[in-house]
Amino acid sequence: MIIRFSFAGSLLVCFLLTACGKKFDPAAGAPPAPKVVKVGNADVVTVEHPEEFPLVAAGKIDAPHWLSVTGSVFPDVNREIPVISLASGRVVDVRVTLDQNVRKGQLMMEVQSPDVTNAFDMYLKAVNDEHLTDMALERAKDLYQHGAIPLSQQEQAQDAEDDAKADLDAANRQLSTLGVDKNHPSDIVSVYAPISGVIVAQNVTNAAAAGVTYSGSATAFTVADLSHVWVICDVYENDLPQVQLGQEARISLNAYPGKVLTGRVSDIGPVLDPTIRTARVRIDVPNPGMLRLGMFVTATLIGRTREVHATVPADAILHLHDQDWVYVPAGGDHFRRIAVQAGDMLPGNNQEILSGIAPGQQVVSSVLQLEALLEAQ
Repeated sequence: MIIRFSFAGSLLVCFLLTACGKKFDPAAGAPPAPKVVKVGNADVVTVEHPEEFPLVAAGKIDAPHWLSVTGSVFPDVNREIPVISLASGRVVDVRVTLDQNVRKGQLMMEVQSPDVTNAFDMYLKAVNDEHLTDMALERAKDLYQHGAIPLSQQEQAQDAEDDAKADLDAANRQLSTLGVDKNHPSDIVSVYAPISGVIVAQNVTNAAAAGVTYSGSATAFTVADLSHVWVICDVYENDLPQVQLGQEARISLNAYPGKVLTGRVSDIGPVLDPTIRTARVRIDVPNPGMLRLGMFVTATLIGRTREVHATVPADAILHLHDQDWVYVPAGGDHFRRIAVQAGDMLPGNNQEILSGIAPGQQVVSSVLQLEALLEAQ
């Protein structure tokens, strides 16, 4: 009897302990958390409770026709100025360097040049020759007035004086061209920045040769005014009818998501690339300072015709890896992620969809919840 009683008591104690454990379990009776099941296709997910992800039908908007092309940033060649040294010689001092911003009139380099010596020598000789011919002309005039010489000799003296003045004027201009002050001559020629901008090319260093005579090129630097730049795009032959001069273009930058600049088409190339059948289209763009030469950009050309685009809530768009995505129902408890091209923001926290889905198509209204569940798995 004692053994049976102890065994029954043990069973009773176990029963009570089990019941107590179930009674105080905080998770008991709570609804199951939604789960996402990944399938073989990375863009398709399966959820246990699809009703927890409400859908919304894409709206529509009547918008201008657009053409999206890629391009690169180039300097405006009309704002790209070479800095030249007209004096040939040896560079003795370089004050600036590549990629540096310079101001108009800023000293860029100094060149020691024998051209200055030769030019100043010619100037001094021209001064002496003009002084001599001027005195000879005065004597000829005096002699002619007293009948000592014929008029022809006075005319010859006048011609010699005119030639001497022309030579002196040319010598003066030569010194001015080389940047030499005739009252304070020096064999050092200073070269200044012709415009304000950025140095985009540098062809000289200290102790290097400068000028055509010694280096073969007069260009020492190239300064570009980058306040306006060119965006050069390749447009396929079939899309060229959609491009017109003066057409508005919206420039999007990978480096600055959400920042859009505005430009105008200024040139449509007359020659097609025979390999890929594209023409080069040039867009003039004011540069607020963020555009750098060589940057890749996306240009959206705004056409004159209009077409219907879809609109969805901004929360329905996922921005991932420089690409826009939305989730659409794929039957049953499946959702599919598809790529779209998002356009302008619209009133009411909506956003235009340029491509990827059509008006009326259903999408998940809040994609962040779905993505959070995916990352948690």
